[in-house]
Amino acid sequence: MMNFSEELPKEERKSSYHCDVCEKTFSLRSSLTNHKRIHTGEKPYNCDICGKSFTIRRNFTEHRYTHTGEKPHNCDVCGKSFSQMHTLTIINVFTQERNHTTVISVRKPYQCDICGKSFSERCNLATHKHIHTGEKSYHCDICGKSFFQKVHLNTHRRIHTGEKPYHCNICGKSYAEGNSLNKHKLVHTGEKPYQCDICGKAFSYRSSLIVHKHIHTGKKPYNCDACGKSFREASQLAIHKTCIHTREKPYHCDICGKSFSSGINLTKHKSTHTGEKPYHCGVCGKSFSQTAHLSVHNRVHTGEKPYHCDICGKSFSQTSHLTIHRRIHTGEKPYQCEICGKSFFQNSDVTKHKRIHTGEKPYGCDICGKSFSGSSALTTHKNIHIGEKPYWCDICGKSFFQNSDLTKHRYIHSENRFSSDSTTDYRH
Repeated sequence: MMNFSEELPKEERKSSYHCDVCEKTFSLRSSLTNHKRIHTGEKPYNCDICGKSFTIRRNFTEHRYTHTGEKPHNCDVCGKSFSQMHTLTIINVFTQERNHTTVISVRKPYQCDICGKSFSERCNLATHKHIHTGEKSYHCDICGKSFFQKVHLNTHRRIHTGEKPYHCNICGKSYAEGNSLNKHKLVHTGEKPYQCDICGKAFSYRSSLIVHKHIHTGKKPYNCDACGKSFREASQLAIHKTCIHTREKPYHCDICGKSFSSGINLTKHKSTHTGEKPYHCGVCGKSFSQTAHLSVHNRVHTGEKPYHCDICGKSFSQTSHLTIHRRIHTGEKPYQCEICGKSFFQNSDVTKHKRIHTGEKPYGCDICGKSFSGSSALTTHKNIHIGEKPYWCDICGKSFFQNSDLTKHRYIHSENRFSSDSTTDYRH
């Protein structure tokens, strides 16, 4: 028995069923029914294990395999199994084993008439063509940003709504994107399958290994078209452009209102409000809000300083410290005070300097209430209350509250030594 699509002539099938919302046409009534759920948001198929909902029964059925581990779709070339038929039939499958590489090509009848690239589905070709035309049909109604694909717009909107539908079943942390959750899960498993063949350092993601190798090669492939500065990572270039050239800060903290140039900086900032520090040092027990901070901290115990200055040979535990250090050699001071025009090596110095103009003293002593413009000044001040004198003279053993007082004190010994030497010379 033929199905409905086989009964109709090809020309008639092309325009049989029309969507009354967007005018898209379908050859099957079921396809139109499934399509309409994009407009209505209806997802009638619910997973009773995780609660996820689907618009199409086939997607729901294949989703359940992620829970059961079942992989019913087998490749007849290499024997590899898949949980989704889509993965087997649409995507080029690369099976990489020791001394063996099998490439299974699939039919791609839809070809781009501009660059010749082929696709297995018409919708993928239509999406691809936007790259050539520059057309971004999907616009954010909040900030106006445009996108090639609707799925990218939906993901972007979560920046504004704060929605994070992907949850880690181990620690409960939530993410706006599924791939971010998958990357996060490697924190729990500790899996680092990508290893640097130069220094042996291992990474959870292949992209991290590629970026890491730029440290060894010195390669900085991402160039700023405004000032010519180069970066190892595309994300560093994006942040640089936003911070230095456009000064745009589109990401806002809904707790304190502070603005940031990147979403990742906003996420990092929010941990200061929650106080969450899920990453613990196995040596001293100290906790951190970010895994990157824990990695840097571990170098305190190991003494590792993997970042070397190619001019003077000095080593650093953090790449940011090396970047700032290099400016001593180059004389570069890229951060400028817009009030008095004074320039600085690092952005934090500008922030501290501006408090001279504003009179701001955000660091308050919880014992006496005295305020300070810098956190280091507050730390030094607190030593007065607790009686701690952490700076010791290695000549006479006298201790001081501040390092500057120790420096002044050392002149006494140098003067005494000079006086003693003078007396000795005079006697001779």
